[in-house]
Amino acid sequence: MLGLPPLQARLIAGIALAIPLSAWGALYPANTWLQVGPVALLMVPAIWALRRWPISDAAALCLAGFVLLHLFAARWSYSAVPYDRWLAGAGLDGINAAFGFTRNMFDRLVHFLFGLLIMVPAVELARRAGQLGPRQALAFAGLLVLAIGGLYEIFEWSLTMLLAPEDAGAYNGEQGDMFDSQKDMAIAALGALLAAPWAWRHAMINREGRDGT
Repeated sequence: MLGLPPLQARLIAGIALAIPLSAWGALYPANTWLQVGPVALLMVPAIWALRRWPISDAAALCLAGFVLLHLFAARWSYSAVPYDRWLAGAGLDGINAAFGFTRNMFDRLVHFLFGLLIMVPAVELARRAGQLGPRQALAFAGLLVLAIGGLYEIFEWSLTMLLAPEDAGAYNGEQGDMFDSQKDMAIAALGALLAAPWAWRHAMINREGRDGT
């Protein structure tokens, strides 16, 4: 199916299904195409890239997990995911009240999981395509998280100011915090740091020529 391993083909199908679900009933429709559109546009190139440069199922699960989380969060433009309301509906205490948060923290969770989940695919890319050793691959992965984090924050700000400046706050998820971008990058770096042992093991497995799944 699609010329990909069975699990990876199913992941692609799941993402394809999640794209319209993310856009359906979106809280901020004007932002939907900015957040969901790029995923839709990258679907065909992603299939081609996976055929051209095969990756392990472990790396594919990490990448697909992050994309699906992004699509889920985009339904509420990240900063309005009603997790506390869901918990209250289940008779549980809210997370914000329990930890003293004064803002919606779901966007922070996504940035943290980006750093956590990107490490294994990045190490694998460095090992297979870049022919780097395990230590160099791990360093590359960590630097990649920092670079993508910084470039994304610049891109996010530039795009909204160019195309939808009136919705910039909602799209960027600042919630009135002038240091939102810096905190997002810092928590992504924390996720990468915590994922380093797992990524190191993946690098060592790939050094031995096994699949790494």
